[in-house]
Amino acid sequence: MKNIFNFLFILFIFLFLISCQTVSKRIDKNVEKEEKELSKWLNQPESELKIVFGSPDKIEFTDQGTRNYIYITEKLKIKCERKFEINPKNMIVGFSSKNCF
Repeated sequence: MKNIFNFLFILFIFLFLISCQTVSKRIDKNVEKEEKELSKWLNQPESELKIVFGSPDKIEFTDQGTRNYIYITEKLKIKCERKFEINPKNMIVGFSSKNCF
């Protein structure tokens, strides 16, 4: 009886670890896809970004003269934040994404 319990316990731990790796791989894959999609926006005009994403939820101004357009969406109670850096020539020069998968 004790051997069966030990076997089931080890099997449970093994399955738990495998499932964690699977979730991690899926998240990594989705983050990679998100970065690939957002990188298409580099060196594009600000006006194109506004056509696709609409008006930003927030605009932050930096000391370097650039602006950060922040778009926030919520999916399954998880807030996704996409931030695009716009230079003084109104071109997208950078981006970041948090919790968007």
